[in-house]
Parts: sequence; C-alpha cells; structure tokens
Amino acid sequence: MELKVLFSDDPVFVLSRAGVFLSSQPVRHNLILSILHARVAEGDPGRYWMAIQRDDIVGVVLQSPPTFPATLTPMELPVATAMADAIAEVGVVLPGVNGEAATAATFAGQWSERTKSAATPFQGNRLYEFLETGEAPNVEGKLRQAGPQERSLMILWSRAFQHEIGESADATEVRVDKGLTAGQLWVWDRSGEAVSMVIGREPVQGVVRMSGVYTPPAKRKHGYAEACVHALSKKLRDAGLRCALYTDLGNPTSNSIYRRIGYRAVAETLRYRFE
Repeated sequence: MELKVLFSDDPVFVLSRAGVFLSSQPVRHNLILSILHARVAEGDPGRYWMAIQRDDIVGVVLQSPPTFPATLTPMELPVATAMADAIAEVGVVLPGVNGEAATAATFAGQWSERTKSAATPFQGNRLYEFLETGEAPNVEGKLRQAGPQERSLMILWSRAFQHEIGESADATEVRVDKGLTAGQLWVWDRSGEAVSMVIGREPVQGVVRMSGVYTPPAKRKHGYAEACVHALSKKLRDAGLRCALYTDLGNPTSNSIYRRIGYRAVAETLRYRFE
C-alpha cells in the first residue's frame, strides 16, 4: 500500500489533519499533542511530518524548535522507516529522536544508514497512566496550589529539577510564571511549608501529564513527592481527567513508587542522539 509523507510548518493544519489519529490514543500521543497545542498558542516555529496511507494518518513526527531532536508517535515499523527516509531526503538536520522504543529504534537505525551518522541510545523512559486509586501515602501534610509568593522558590526548584535530569534550565522563569498563572504548580504543604512540588500540565484531550516532580535534598525520604503526586492525580481523576507521567527507567525508586500509588505502565520510550 502506497505511503505518502506530507510536510507542514503549520501546527494548526497538522492538528486539523491528524486530529483523529492523535486523539485515538490521547495518553500515548500526549507529548506530541501538548507540543502542537503549545505551538498554536505561542507561535513558536516547528517542522511537522505526517505519514498518510489510504487518506488516513498513520504516524506523526515533529521537530520544534527546529534545533531540537525529533519526537514521534508510535507507528508501524515500515512507516517509521519511510518517515526517516523522507526527512533525510530533504536534508533536514536532526540532533536526535525521542519516542516509543521500537519506533524510535527503527527510525534511528534508518536515519543512521541514510545519513551515515552514528545513533546512540542514551535514555529510556516509561510512560505510566493513573489507573487505580492505589495506596494513599500516610504522610503528614496536604496538597495545595503554589501561590505567587512562592515564585522564587518554584524557580529555584524548577532549575534544580532540570539540572538533575540533565536538561536545559533556559526560560525557567517564563515557564514558572505561566504555570503559576494557569494554576498548574502544586506543592505538598507540611505545617505551612512547601516541601515538594509537581506540575500538572494543561489538559489535552482529557489527559493531564505530570512533570517536574521535585523535592529538595534536605526534605527527601519522607514520602512528600509520593503524597503530592498521588493527591493531585486523585483530584484530577475525580474531576474526570486522565493522568499520565514519564519516569526514567534508570531510577527504580521512582518506578516502584508510582506503581504503589496506582500508576500502571503504558509504554517504554527511548531517546537517541545523532552524531
């Protein structure tokens, strides 16, 4: 069956054309959906490719900003190969790729062959969804939204989180200000003191992705992060939303914690760096 790859730099067009496909698996496609909606709202540039078979979208790849690695949806392996061929054919430079493990591996292998560049896997993650109530942590304190008076603390913790996971902390202040305005920053409050934080991102297709789970070193090993994530997940689920999050497969502690409070594995993802 003939497969076509359609390019666009317009996220509005991509959402209109690939909306049915992306909405069919809102948890697995949440990262790409979130990026597309953010690009529509903020106007940042990006490159987008859609694989089309019999007029149906069967895969999406995006690169936004245009200097970032590509992110891709799960797709059949021949589709991933065709996507890599089409993007390499027009001379686009990709510093890497991120996506569902088998899809990313197939794309990276084809990209390496086509561009004669090394593809090095460097991080595995697991995607979880909150599917059960789980075990409520017996931890002193309560969940509450972070307030404007905690802006400096949220900036400090957000930067520390980015450094710990090896990601850039650029534009942290802008992200924190947006999160505070939108009510997306939450903390675990113990006796009037914020001791842990989590970000519940804007719902997309009924799915909220948790991120930025952070406890300062002096406050760790008390279960604050576990309690914070569980309380927010339950609150959002009671409001009719689905909750998802990514964990580093190299961190067995966080994976066991999330399973204990009701999160269940949905997929594994893999990141590659292209030399």
